[in-house]
Amino acid sequence: MMTDSVSESGGASRLRQALSSTDSSGRLQAALAAGTHPDPAYVPVLIGRCAIEPDFFVRDMLTWALVRHPADSAVPPLLDELRAGAPQARSQALHTLSKIGDPRGWSAIDADLLKDPDDRVARSAWRAAVLLAPDDAGAHLAATLTTQLGRGDREVRMSLTRAFVDLGAPSESALEEAATRLQGRALLHALATLHLVRNGDESFESAMFEAQHEVLIREADGT
Repeated sequence: MMTDSVSESGGASRLRQALSSTDSSGRLQAALAAGTHPDPAYVPVLIGRCAIEPDFFVRDMLTWALVRHPADSAVPPLLDELRAGAPQARSQALHTLSKIGDPRGWSAIDADLLKDPDDRVARSAWRAAVLLAPDDAGAHLAATLTTQLGRGDREVRMSLTRAFVDLGAPSESALEEAATRLQGRALLHALATLHLVRNGDESFESAMFEAQHEVLIREADGT
């Protein structure tokens, strides 16, 4: 475990070794120590471990440790992960950037990330974008997110719906427009999401039922 007396390179080496332990509780403690006593030398080690760490709780502690470091130390290498990392690395980098809250994180979330073919990356990008977007970017973000309606399994669709709900007012007009041009599964998702944007206390299942009902009415009316 790291101590105050070791050099930066020695501390980083010890951290890397501790994070390589087969014991998840040991890795958790190592990440906790790195965040309790931040050192810029730890940042690349923490980011590197994020890319391969199998345990959710350890990954969450790695993010906490990175958030505890100065943004100027943590943000640039996290941005590098978005461009070069494997799916888990990119997903975790997006999650960490959303927690740090630095404007550079928003600038790095482009349409490619929001439409990433890997569901983990896309879901993290949706959440991060909603958290980091400045007020004047909400309408454009909502319009981009409509391109993902109907995507994936139930969990993926719920994640996108939550992003629209959390984005708030800009979502409504974007979803209304999408519902005029989409069909099938994507249309159902758009209508259910629009229902939840307007009625946030209802469940996703209830919103889907309302969406199916509306589609039946449209079909009966020939619209």
